[in-house]
Amino acid sequence: MSNGDSSTKIYAIGGFFVGGILGFLFRPSVFLVGQLPFSAVITRGANLQGMDQMLIPAAQSAFNVMVAVAIVGTLIGAGIGH
Repeated sequence: MSNGDSSTKIYAIGGFFVGGILGFLFRPSVFLVGQLPFSAVITRGANLQGMDQMLIPAAQSAFNVMVAVAIVGTLIGAGIGH
């Protein structure tokens, strides 16, 4: 493995984490509730019970945003490392 491949992977992993954090920070909010907590987002709302189950689609949407921004961060990081 050459030094260029190694730096590309490091930047891609860093971009993934930075993108994931940014995706979580900029997740959509819910009317009257605000942004959902990390535990609800990362489990896509599987741990919500009772009336909170109405928030499952919002948790799924927030998870999707977080993953999408993490993927974009990975691609940007790999581009910078390359």
